[in-house]
Amino acid sequence: MSTRLYEHPIFLEHVTPSGHPERSDRIRAINVALEHPNFERLQRRQAPQASEDAVLLAHPEEHLMAVMREIPEEDDRINQLEADTYASVKSLQAALTGIGGAMAAVDDVFSGAADNVFVAARPPGHHAEKTTAMGFCFFNNAAIAARHAQKRHGAERVAIVDWDVHHGNGTQDIFWDDASVLFCSTHQMPLYPGSGAKEEKGKHNTIVNAPLSPNVGSDHFREAFKSRVLPALDDFRPDLIIISAGFDAHHRDPLAQINLTGEDFDWATGRVLELADRHAKNRVVSLLEGGYDLEGLAESAGMHILRMMKG
Repeated sequence: MSTRLYEHPIFLEHVTPSGHPERSDRIRAINVALEHPNFERLQRRQAPQASEDAVLLAHPEEHLMAVMREIPEEDDRINQLEADTYASVKSLQAALTGIGGAMAAVDDVFSGAADNVFVAARPPGHHAEKTTAMGFCFFNNAAIAARHAQKRHGAERVAIVDWDVHHGNGTQDIFWDDASVLFCSTHQMPLYPGSGAKEEKGKHNTIVNAPLSPNVGSDHFREAFKSRVLPALDDFRPDLIIISAGFDAHHRDPLAQINLTGEDFDWATGRVLELADRHAKNRVVSLLEGGYDLEGLAESAGMHILRMMKG
């Protein structure tokens, strides 16, 4: 398989308060994992910065303006957007570059430049609702990537698979009444942000939630994936699969209690790739979301990317 990775130094310059779990060291940990000889064939590219207009693919202009007003002008200042979401002087540039990487990844898989792409960006995106920044997220990268695939490449059906341990409430909010986008999520429940019950199905039954109880592990995760996520993907027959790749369901992670290992993310990646081969001409775009224990993140992201490279 031909696999590409988008990265950029600007992702290190989105600064959060001391002790905040969503920090620059997350990117550094992934970079250390990618130093292994297994990743010599990985095509590493610098992510382009998207225009501000790209945000409008999934958010109204008022939301873009609200975020822009919170970006500080002083290098040493950090502004609080809401309970746990913060902005520093370079945060908007980092967020737009994450969007640019996601859009470039979509272009790559539709042009044939790569079979699949991983975007190692921060801040993450899946908690950002249409009009609300929250949960460390400003803009919804996965939603913008899906809209870009539809607008630029004529994708008729896009599937988003979210295995972050926190429910992707933002993605669900954006696509609640959209029959052209399937959203599938495994996540711990109860847990932040409080959404993601099985009964939440969307206007067209294109929302598929598979909540997991605290303190379960691999067996429950894999069963939820096999019984709910994979059949939904098979029935939907997407032209593109986007993964909201959070790795905070790892057993080392401090923010949740799902006890997965790197092997579980390797397994889930393999199952998604099989569906992409069957329906989507191998087109998979994976976007970094959560993962806050550095060792667990490095292990899981490394195995995820390596599985993408092997197919």
